[in-house]
Amino acid sequence: MDKNSKIYVAGHRGLVGSAIVKNLLQKGYKNIIAKTHSELDLTDRQKVREFFTGEKIEYVFLAAAKVGGILANNTYRADFIYENLQIQNNIIHESYLNGVKKLLFLGSTCIYPKNAAQPISEESLLTSSLEYTNEPYAIAKIAGIKMCESYNLQYGTNFISVMPTNLYGPNDNFDLNTSHVLPALLRKIHEAKTSGKKTVEIWGSGAPRREFLYSEDMADACVFIMENINFQDLIKDKNEIRNTHINIGTGKDLTIKELADIIKKVVGFQGEFVFDMTKPDGTMQKLCDVTKLSDLGWKYKTSLEDGIKKMYKVFNEKK
Repeated sequence: MDKNSKIYVAGHRGLVGSAIVKNLLQKGYKNIIAKTHSELDLTDRQKVREFFTGEKIEYVFLAAAKVGGILANNTYRADFIYENLQIQNNIIHESYLNGVKKLLFLGSTCIYPKNAAQPISEESLLTSSLEYTNEPYAIAKIAGIKMCESYNLQYGTNFISVMPTNLYGPNDNFDLNTSHVLPALLRKIHEAKTSGKKTVEIWGSGAPRREFLYSEDMADACVFIMENINFQDLIKDKNEIRNTHINIGTGKDLTIKELADIIKKVVGFQGEFVFDMTKPDGTMQKLCDVTKLSDLGWKYKTSLEDGIKKMYKVFNEKK
C-alpha cells in the first residue's frame, strides 16, 4: 500500500476496526475512509454498491461484523448468520466488481471444530462439527473465507482471510448481555470492588482454556499482512487450494479462573469468585497454532497482564 492509497476500514468503530485505523495513522497512511452505520448500512446491497462505485477504494479491511459472547450467539442465532452473511457478501462482491487491489477479511477462531486437535491449525477447518452455541456465526465466517478463496481462484482477486483468537482492548464492548468473557469479567470485578461486594459470579467451572490477543497487536498483524503478504504466498497445493486463511494469536492460553485472577490483581479486588456450574463452559480449549503467521514474519508484543492494565485504564477514563 502507498501512504496515499485509498483505504476503507469497514467497522472502524469496533474493537479491531478502531485499532486498525489507529495503526494505519501511526504508520503514515493519510487516505482512510470510514463510515458509521447511519452513513452506510452494510447489509444494504444497493447502498454498498453506490459507496464502492463512488469512492474508488483501493484496499479494504473488512472488520465489520455482528459479534457477541456465548449468550448473544446462542440467543440471536438468526441475526448472527443473516447480518454477517449480508455484510461480507456485499463488501467482498463489490470489492471484486470495483477492482479493489487487496482485501483483508476478519473471521474468528470459532470457525474450527469443537473437538479440533490443540493447538488448532488452519488445516482443521471443516474436519468435524462446530461448537453448537456459536454455529450460525461460525458458518457465516466460514462462508466468508470460502468466498475470498473462490473469488481469488475464479477472478484473480487478492483477498486474504485472517482468523483472530479472542480479542480484547481499549474499545471493547462491556455490555454484560453481549460482551465476550474478558471485558465482562473486568466490568463485573470492577463493579464488585466499587460497590464493596465480597463475591463475583463467573459462568461455568472456570476450567476452559482460552487464548487472548490485545486488539492493537491484532491491528498490527492485519496491517503487516496487508503490506507484505499476497494470496499467492499462501498456496501450498495448486491442485486443491484451500485453508489459505491465517490464524492470528499468541500461541499461549490460560484457564478462565487464571484470567479472572489476573483481572482481580489489576483491578485490586479483594473478594472471592463463585462459579455457576449451571451455565455453559463452551469449548474446553481453543488455542491457535500460529506457526503460519510466525513463519511469515509477525509475532505479538503485548503480554496479557500489560494489555489488561491498558484496557482498564481506558475503561476508568470513560466512566
